[in-house]
Amino acid sequence: MNTSKNNYFARIGPLCLALAVIFITCATRAANYDESKVGTYTLPDPLLMKSGDTVTMTNEWMNLRRNEIIQLYKGYIYGSGPDWRNMLDHKIEMDPQALGGTAVRKQINLEFYNYGPRTNDEVVTNLVFHVLLYTPANIRKPVPTFLCLSFSPNYQEVTDPNVLVYPVWDKKTDLSAMPTNIVRGDAEDAWPIQKILARGYGVAMVDYEDFEPDLPDHSGWKYGVRSLYLQPGVTNFDPNAWGAISTWAWGATRVMDYLQTDNEVDHDRIILVGHSRLGKTALWAGAQDTRFAGVIASCSGEMGASLARRDYGETVNDMCKHFPYWFCGNFIDYSNDISDLPVDTHMLLSLIAPRPLFLTAGSEDTWGDPRGVYEAAIAATPVYHLFGEKGVITNLPPDVLTNAMNGTGSLLNSKTLESYPPPPLDKPIMNNLGYLEHTGKHAVLPSDWDAFLDFADKYLPAPAASQ
Repeated sequence: MNTSKNNYFARIGPLCLALAVIFITCATRAANYDESKVGTYTLPDPLLMKSGDTVTMTNEWMNLRRNEIIQLYKGYIYGSGPDWRNMLDHKIEMDPQALGGTAVRKQINLEFYNYGPRTNDEVVTNLVFHVLLYTPANIRKPVPTFLCLSFSPNYQEVTDPNVLVYPVWDKKTDLSAMPTNIVRGDAEDAWPIQKILARGYGVAMVDYEDFEPDLPDHSGWKYGVRSLYLQPGVTNFDPNAWGAISTWAWGATRVMDYLQTDNEVDHDRIILVGHSRLGKTALWAGAQDTRFAGVIASCSGEMGASLARRDYGETVNDMCKHFPYWFCGNFIDYSNDISDLPVDTHMLLSLIAPRPLFLTAGSEDTWGDPRGVYEAAIAATPVYHLFGEKGVITNLPPDVLTNAMNGTGSLLNSKTLESYPPPPLDKPIMNNLGYLEHTGKHAVLPSDWDAFLDFADKYLPAPAASQ
């Protein structure tokens, strides 16, 4: 086995080198890892509308409260992006007998343009999203498909020698150029293509830096999607304008637009998958775009699935200090005033309801606060319960959803959340809102994919071979 592949998500090139430095810096400022010091807090109620009325019916959630929460996230956390421009999709390669005859492979370019003065329609800027799609060759009908947001170009994600090579960003020069040292399959263990295909699912992949490069000097907006929408000479964003996470989520939704047109893909059963910062991205994209039939967020941490009000591991202050460009400008105002945040991450999870949502954490990923992920899932459970679906717990406190006044009830209180024991390691909770804490690091493990596929089998099953 190539041991370099086993550490893929622990080292994503220069990004992870920078991240490691940040971790060390934060450790020296004494990040809290003592459960007795996480503090006490009361969460905002996802079931309490701006009017002061409590959500008691599913149509109130879908038609009123859900949009209120989305607007809070757009205004104060991730920012609000513009409506999308028309895109051109070009299928630049197709092989019906790829991977030794087990797969149909398609390589699709999604192209976006920014035109100059209308007198000559000169193309000033264009972006290309490179989408790699595999579907099982032995299944004749459309298949459920995982859309995987990845940290590397497609030719590094798989060993398939026929995956095309294209320009990538050089973070040292802030330039896009053809690679000179091509390494294929560096992330093969993280994306088990053959296993996914054998279970009857398709898998689509796209590098998030196609949407906007994640540059250490925070200048990625100049070269990505956001550059297409800025007026000439404008370099500043409004306080509620989209940050990088919102941009990456926008890109995931554009790939969904294409997948809705592909005949090999079951358009009603597309599952979005992301890890770490792309776990945050998957949650935000899935919250906004209900076409995603399910969402899987791996080790998404602070401002992903982990509660912000818990002072454990990474904090809002850390995020504002080191990754301000991921968020809108208004988010920075809460750097030292977390209790005033109008939302917390249980509300982001609630926006996926009633669709299947699966969260993971790593026992060694204390920076990402696995306990905070589990408590956020507990606090989101009443919204799933509103739809008759099960969350990570089934023994809700007696005051939850019992009358028109209670809403989420005592589950908003940190003391109540802490009273629930953590689930056993490596034992996935396979309810509609599911959870797994694996033994190990901040990574997608092979055993995680076993759980992902079992979760998909339960809620969005693939057809049998030859159907």
